[in-house]
Amino acid sequence: MSLPPHIVRSHDEREPKPATPASPHLEAGLYVVATPIGNLRDITLRALDVLGGVDLLLAEDTRVTQKLLDAYGLKPRRASYHDHNGDTMRPLVLDALARGEAVALVSDAGTPLISDPGFKLVRAAAAAGHRIFPIPGASAALAALSIAGLPTDRFLFAGFPPAKVGQRAAFFADLNSVDATLVFYETGPRLVASLTAMHIAFGDREAVIARELTKMFEEVRRGPLADLAAAGISPKGEIVVLIGPPMPRDAPSEAQLDQVLTALLETHGVKDAAAIAAAQLAIPRKDAYARALHLKAIAP
Repeated sequence: MSLPPHIVRSHDEREPKPATPASPHLEAGLYVVATPIGNLRDITLRALDVLGGVDLLLAEDTRVTQKLLDAYGLKPRRASYHDHNGDTMRPLVLDALARGEAVALVSDAGTPLISDPGFKLVRAAAAAGHRIFPIPGASAALAALSIAGLPTDRFLFAGFPPAKVGQRAAFFADLNSVDATLVFYETGPRLVASLTAMHIAFGDREAVIARELTKMFEEVRRGPLADLAAAGISPKGEIVVLIGPPMPRDAPSEAQLDQVLTALLETHGVKDAAAIAAAQLAIPRKDAYARALHLKAIAP
């Protein structure tokens, strides 16, 4: 494999190798390796074996992954693999797999492909007939679910909400009727706006905000969506937001529908207001749209 210049060589052969047990021989194939989301001791023993024994390690950001490698004295040959260079790197990786090499894929933190790059590589490797090995471990979404105190028998991971206001409102509206705990990732600067949009779309459901899990400033906040949205918090770090499933309810009265639509029409167009109201109140969208048109027409 002719390596591009940005791939970092493993180490100078004259350097003494770390006094760690030799890694077992690995079968050829692509190893999808979960790494810690914060605390470096959350790495698994099997993951250390793989990272120490692969022919090539693909990292989302080699500088981030280097901290983990340094902590355990591992010096694999490594390269960056991310959304921006994937089209260039995939053929090189497939060539390496075809020659019988063992290749590992890691993200900056957690389980690869969970809101991280790698999907196209895994699909291409599978299509080419190569073995793909899951090396499970840390995941921020699952860690947050385990401590949230919300139902876990059914959940939906929805990743990062859209940044634009209209797209975000429609995104949440489409998820309103899902009978499951909803799990999102979000950034600190966008958290308050997302919580506010969630409250409009989902009503006052139970919610949990978990940030910096397994790290020094780990924090978990629980409460109704209205309270969390009104708190005005903009925490730094990695954030997981969890929303409880919808509660059973009776069909809304016309007065209740009018109240919701009137509030929404102050900041949304008729179509978007109807979509959000229909999802929030669990009624047909066409009924909400017809009522929204009526309210818009009689508005002073």
